[in-house]
Amino acid sequence: MKKVLFEGCGTALATPFNDKGVNIKEFKKLLEFQLKNNVDALIVCGTTGESSTMTQEEKKLTIKCAIKTSNNKVPVIVGTGSNNTIEAIINSKIAQDLGADAVLIVTPYYNKCTQYGLLKHYSLIAEKISIPIILYNVPSRTGVNIEPSTCFELSKISNIVAIKEASGNISQVAQIARLCGDNLHIYSGNDDQILPVLSLGGKGVISVLSNIEPKYVHNIVKLFLSGNMDKSKKLQLNALPLINALFSEVNPIGIKCALNLSGFDFGKPRLPLNTLSDENLLLLQNELKKFVTI
Repeated sequence: MKKVLFEGCGTALATPFNDKGVNIKEFKKLLEFQLKNNVDALIVCGTTGESSTMTQEEKKLTIKCAIKTSNNKVPVIVGTGSNNTIEAIINSKIAQDLGADAVLIVTPYYNKCTQYGLLKHYSLIAEKISIPIILYNVPSRTGVNIEPSTCFELSKISNIVAIKEASGNISQVAQIARLCGDNLHIYSGNDDQILPVLSLGGKGVISVLSNIEPKYVHNIVKLFLSGNMDKSKKLQLNALPLINALFSEVNPIGIKCALNLSGFDFGKPRLPLNTLSDENLLLLQNELKKFVTI
């Protein structure tokens, strides 16, 4: 059985930008808000953090800020994936050298690869670093799916410890759980599927919603794991309208807008992402007003 990185809610943190680059003061404000509200892990430089449009120096700045602010209170996990294996290794080594607790590595995108290619890609990265690796499966963005049999093979590697499963396919999650057991811990990659993944043995969620509601998402997981499944279910279902509004356009457009509406100054997403349409902005505003923490 491999050591569990965290149980509960890991927030896939958005990154605030201004005309000078990363607004590090505002980023630290969000980190402190997370830590005060029971977050169980901090994920930086991921999809929600717009890592694809960040420079290497901006990434280092946010990683350092997260590690310093966390001060070992919760794990700091860094998104280091690339469709270039060598670049993913370089990114992962940088994260390790800066003091990250683990890395989150998305499947190669655009150029795609076979399942054998995935095995070679992740195996080589794992050889080059010593900190834990979380696989990230999100075929809707990458065009590549990590098959359960591939997960099983990768779970044999000592520092590949978990998967963020965002395929939306609960049957696939069940197969991964059956094949890998405690050699590959599962985190939901979708806020609307926290409970189903937990019911199959999942350890928690890497969440977008928790940027604005860390305690709420933490409670969904902790209530379930402590045996209060009815209350956990109520929290999950209660959040669905807000989750749908946050994802009315591609992430992180919605959550950056929600952060701005919640008192943070996160600016606009970087192009080619844009701001919410007027229609979806109104939808999000209404759902934020109606949302009740039960």
